[in-house]
Amino acid sequence: MSRPLVYLFGPITGLTYGDAQDWRTALAAELDTYGIDAVSPLRMKHYLAQLGELSGHGRDFSGMNVLSDQQSVITRDKFDVLRADMLVGNFLGATRVSIGSMFEQAWAHLQHKPIAVAIEKEGNPHDHMFFNGTVGFRVESLRALADVVIATLAKK
Repeated sequence: MSRPLVYLFGPITGLTYGDAQDWRTALAAELDTYGIDAVSPLRMKHYLAQLGELSGHGRDFSGMNVLSDQQSVITRDKFDVLRADMLVGNFLGATRVSIGSMFEQAWAHLQHKPIAVAIEKEGNPHDHMFFNGTVGFRVESLRALADVVIATLAKK
């Protein structure tokens, strides 16, 4: 029997590799103890840690590795979203809209996949009718986000 899979989405642009990946690593480790697998769009991209703040256009890291080329990023992220059972995102503290995350959310919504996000009650740049209207579970902390995923996907 296969384990449920979640895709960990949320802002990367404007963050360092560590800031963008640390919450994903911690949540994936916790979910693993409940028999839930998680994939990050940053997996196998440790080389990005040397760059400092990451751009959204990708010109600063395109060519560093095939996984960071424009088409490769979109191809793998879309593949991951489509094979995942649930989209799980951290938007807490976002300072600008994450265009990539919005694509991922749209792909998941089109496939009728549950979407859970941690986001402030108000004041977040993602506070938009398309974002809000496609989120199934909206919470205000990473703790509550983990609880929602576990309650939704854990088999026991």
